Amino acid sequence: MVLSVATNTPEIPSRPSLELSGEKLRLAVDALVHACEEIGGIERFAAAVQLKSDVFRERLAAGAAERLELTVFDELTPLMATVRTRIGKQIEQQGWAKIRSAIAELLADAHVPDTGDARIARFCKHFPVGKETRFVRDFASELLHNVYPELYPLMSRWVWDAKVNTGVLREIWHAENVDHVVIDIPDNQSTFLCLREELSQFLSGYGIFRDMLWYVDLLCAQIYGDYINAQGGSYLRSDFSSAPNPLEQTRRILGLDRVGRSPDRGNVIDAVTHPLAIKHIH
Repeated sequence: MVLSVATNTPEIPSRPSLELSGEKLRLAVDALVHACEEIGGIERFAAAVQLKSDVFRERLAAGAAERLELTVFDELTPLMATVRTRIGKQIEQQGWAKIRSAIAELLADAHVPDTGDARIARFCKHFPVGKETRFVRDFASELLHNVYPELYPLMSRWVWDAKVNTGVLREIWHAENVDHVVIDIPDNQSTFLCLREELSQFLSGYGIFRDMLWYVDLLCAQIYGDYINAQGGSYLRSDFSSAPNPLEQTRRILGLDRVGRSPDRGNVIDAVTHPLAIKHIH
């Protein structure tokens, strides 16, 4: 039996005040749009991100996680960049049944509002504490966002990690010398929802009104990808080493770099033209 997170109404965190730089956001959007021209436009990239979410929902939503087979889970792990090289060891140590139970518990009654922080915290308790399991927060965030994207925005460490003061939020923070500024904003669900809302409002100024969830994901990945390319990674260095193609980091961060790619088509996102490819990654 899967135990769900308590459904009593939680205390709603106060809305944070985000001081975002319009100029930094404009540069990021322009770079993303320009880079996507080579693959047929930003709309095509957004469709690939949506397709990835569709795959997760098909396999994990509406109680399906309770019956998830390891072979099916293996199809999903390549789509989670900060998880795929680490989760195998945990499955080996704890056994697939325990990991599946933790996943099912995380996703149970996920429609209950404002429970994201409690869900992630409880999910992390199923794993030992240590350097090798810092990825577990990203694991929980990826599952929640990909299965229920409307309810849960991207909440991974690369979006914002208050403990080490790094992530997308810092890269677009309005400050003269942001590298020497401690951003006193918690990395909780309220912050990530607020960030998504503000980025959505910014993108609407570019005439983007449909499929906003996926465009926000693209923008976040582009911002952090630019940071990695410019300065190198920190704790994400092993996942996202430097890459010459302007979209390669964005693809890696979103877990799309291992989606079936035709050798003669370079960096085109083949999952859009060949949807079944994304379902048969090994």
